[in-house]
Amino acid sequence: MSGGSDEDRRGTLDAFGEAVNMTAGELEKWLGTGQSREVGQKDGSGESTGHASGRRIVKLLRTREEELGDADLAHMRKVTGYVRRHLGQRPEGDVSDTRWRYSLMNRGHDPEK
Repeated sequence: MSGGSDEDRRGTLDAFGEAVNMTAGELEKWLGTGQSREVGQKDGSGESTGHASGRRIVKLLRTREEELGDADLAHMRKVTGYVRRHLGQRPEGDVSDTRWRYSLMNRGHDPEK
């Protein structure tokens, strides 16, 4: 169980649920694609920060709410903030095949859904 009020916890879970509109299965399948691996800043292992975050999001989506700890909730808040900021930077025109969309999808949000 985590610290913080039940209200804060619920707010984090609800905001994450709104920001992440892909299922664990959809996200896992996406993370296996070349497009997913091409976007984002790479860490020392060659994996992008967003791709690593996506792998963690898959685990979070498959974890029962009562089993989520403080670190999980912190990551959920980070993802929610990223998705909100990134959505505000939507490029003009068709975004179907853009790095912008792929970066969001790495974090579990498909703007075309």
